[in-house]
Amino acid sequence: QVQLVESGGGLVQPGGSLRLSCATSGLTFSLYAMSWYRQAPGKERELVAAITSPCGSTNYADSVKDRFTMSRDNAKKTVDLQMNSLIPEDTAVYYCNARPRVTWLPRDDYWGQGTQVTVSS
Repeated sequence: QVQLVESGGGLVQPGGSLRLSCATSGLTFSLYAMSWYRQAPGKERELVAAITSPCGSTNYADSVKDRFTMSRDNAKKTVDLQMNSLIPEDTAVYYCNARPRVTWLPRDDYWGQGTQVTVSS
């Protein structure tokens, strides 16, 4: 059974940093595109960052470009999201996502449980 388990969320001051981690199991990691999404209260879920292949480059939403860094460890089957220079607008529940590259269909996505990130003074 595929599982994605996220950790690292919390409360942080503006300008601070957090590192989110997503541990995966039950999947052939290299066959999945990995990404981070977030959803703020009252807003739609949005893509934050993605790595679509094991050795591919990382793509970021404009709102987090140059502040967030996503990485994937293909040996440990984990993905991280280093978040620096956090601003209140980053406040959201952050979700880890795995999409099979074989089908590339959102309906086949696997999701983590989400971890809350709150940026506040």
